Amino acid sequence: MTTPTRRRKKAAPKTFKAAYDILKTNAEQLQQQDEPDIDNLMTTVEESIAAYRVCETRINAVQQALDAAFAEEGHTENKDQNSSR
Repeated sequence: MTTPTRRRKKAAPKTFKAAYDILKTNAEQLQQQDEPDIDNLMTTVEESIAAYRVCETRINAVQQALDAAFAEEGHTENKDQNSSR
C-alpha cells in the first residue's frame, strides 16, 4: 500500500506575478486531474486563497492610484479652464 505524498504549503507570494503564477499553476493542475487529489486539496486551496489576496491587494492599490491620478488630473484641468476665463 502506498502512502500519498502531501505537498508542503508554500510561503505566501510577495509579488503580483508570483501570486498570479500560483493561481495559474493550481488551476491548471486541478483541470488536468482525472480524479480529485483530496490529500492535497486543502493545501492547493490555501495557497490559492493566499495568492488571490496578494493579487487583489495589488489590483486595488493600482486602482486607487489610478483613481487618484485621474482625479488630480481632472482637478488640474478644471483649475486651468477656470483661470483662462
